[in-house]
Amino acid sequence: MTAATPRPRVCVLHTVTTLPAVFSALLPEQAPGVDAYHVVDESLLADTVAHGLLPRTVRRVAAYAALAEEAGASAVLVTCSSIGGAAELARAHVGIPVLRVDEPMARQAVHTGHRIGVLATLSSTLGPTEDLIRRTAAEEGVDVELTTSVCPGAYEARIAGDTAQHDRLIATEAARLAAHADVLVLAQASMAQAVGRLPSGSLTVPVLTSPQSGTAQLAALPAAQAAVR
Repeated sequence: MTAATPRPRVCVLHTVTTLPAVFSALLPEQAPGVDAYHVVDESLLADTVAHGLLPRTVRRVAAYAALAEEAGASAVLVTCSSIGGAAELARAHVGIPVLRVDEPMARQAVHTGHRIGVLATLSSTLGPTEDLIRRTAAEEGVDVELTTSVCPGAYEARIAGDTAQHDRLIATEAARLAAHADVLVLAQASMAQAVGRLPSGSLTVPVLTSPQSGTAQLAALPAAQAAVR
């Protein structure tokens, strides 16, 4: 009997405590060939919200990636769009892929429609997401028009523990933004559940979120493909 190919270890780096559960549920479906472990560091997001993307934040993300490589990880998936720029810069410091969760979403967005609505609950996330979409459009040779919004009050509601209010505010703002767009992008992984709870047909344009497509990147790792053969 041939021994099964061991599944590659991957590190999933979060800045929000609720996200490990979200990605743990997605991993068996989207990337069954990997063995994931989760790291949560809320201070990375707190620093970025307060000060923007700091050099020390880039160094710390690179350090997490280096530690993951030492732990035998085949890749790191960064699930926070606010520190997506740090994930890109960290790539130069390690020999394993450091993946942004929102890169597949950005590629899909620029090929889905000309008018792209981008919704976030934090300006620290909106800027990096808008930049990523514009860079992706330029790379793909696609002309796009972006309309952006920071959902008023949603972040404060989440911090206060009022998930229901957080979701209601996002759903209302999503409907407003979608009325003038061909496709709607939710800039944060933590926003996906809010729009997912809307009644079917509430939004008449495609709504793109990052968790599923971002997680699916891990399935493309050569070692992950070998593990499911």
